[in-house]
Amino acid sequence: MTDSDTAPFERLTRRDIVKGSGALVGGGVVAGCLGDSGQESSATEASDTATDTETSATATASAGSDGSYSVTMEPVGTVEFDSVPETIAPFTADYIDMLVALGHGDAVQSIWYRGRYKTLHYEELDGVSIDLDGLTQLWNDGVSKELFYEIDADLHLIDPNALIDWLGAWEQSDLTEIQENVAPFLGNLIFRRTDDWHDYQYYSLYEAFEKVAEMVQERARFEAIRSVHDELVETVQARLPAPADRPNAALVFAGEKPEDFTPYRISGNGANKEHFHTLGISDAFADTGVEGYSGSESLDYETLLEIDPDSLLLRYHREGKTREEFENSVLGYMKDHEVGSQLRAVQNDRVFRGGPIYTGPLHNLFMIERYAKRYFPEEFTETHLFDREHLAKVITEGAVE
Repeated sequence: MTDSDTAPFERLTRRDIVKGSGALVGGGVVAGCLGDSGQESSATEASDTATDTETSATATASAGSDGSYSVTMEPVGTVEFDSVPETIAPFTADYIDMLVALGHGDAVQSIWYRGRYKTLHYEELDGVSIDLDGLTQLWNDGVSKELFYEIDADLHLIDPNALIDWLGAWEQSDLTEIQENVAPFLGNLIFRRTDDWHDYQYYSLYEAFEKVAEMVQERARFEAIRSVHDELVETVQARLPAPADRPNAALVFAGEKPEDFTPYRISGNGANKEHFHTLGISDAFADTGVEGYSGSESLDYETLLEIDPDSLLLRYHREGKTREEFENSVLGYMKDHEVGSQLRAVQNDRVFRGGPIYTGPLHNLFMIERYAKRYFPEEFTETHLFDREHLAKVITEGAVE
């Protein structure tokens, strides 16, 4: 790879950038050579399952004799800490959900867009909450560097490539300025993997969660939550019908009165799709020529009818809606539509909300339960599939027996 192939970051010289409790060491931020985007191979898809519990040397923080420790995560590299950061500036809600799960919700200072952070599930966990209004919204027709100075966080829990390549909000010089004058970055965009620029290592939900746990020194809480997750996955998968009897789904973005649909793929990597993988819900767009990613061309009802998925998952609908409200508004509209009413998913009442785009580990537990009960109501008749009280105690009190 030549220097001209490296975009958008140049490797930084080795230095210490000290801010509060954190220091960035070495490596810097490197995007690497551009690779193929689009859909992941089946081998790659298998690697994103949240039940992957591999632990390597880089998955465990390296501790120094003076109490300092370091965490390594692509694309930034290694970040060294003198102590646990007291203030943290995340971007996407998946990382905020991780910090809440690990008992560090009070450290959270920011969110890129407040409306994309779904917090209804915290109401079912006694003592677990976050002051959403108290978070600084970073996006306002761009991302202002001044907000980063005002927040003055100890760490930016943000994939820096997201600011440059995903949103086109910053230049390399902006990133370097904030790294040097405020605090280091650490993070990896995990909600999807359909971008050309994301050719460095991708982390599954629990791989990223483990990195965050090391960063805030909460190994015991992480392991306890992973145990809740693994037990739920084992329980659910043991009771699923045979693969041939499980439905496929078309995951799409759509409005309140859907007239067209922007496709999104269930197949491939992405933390917001891992719960569908757990339940063996296959991708209705597979082998159809529909690429499917946020921002792709929309589909009309006629095109969707040609695919005629077993079920529809609609995103951009308020997670606070009850099933009855969703059926009366969105599904009711589709049942009255001349073409939409012909869809098998509409006729069989298999049209559901698609869930949050930025899905953290607590979201993931509730999504596994929600869709298990929605897709297989005759099999999963219990009110709850995991113990809320136990999970809440892990979050609020630490690991419990």
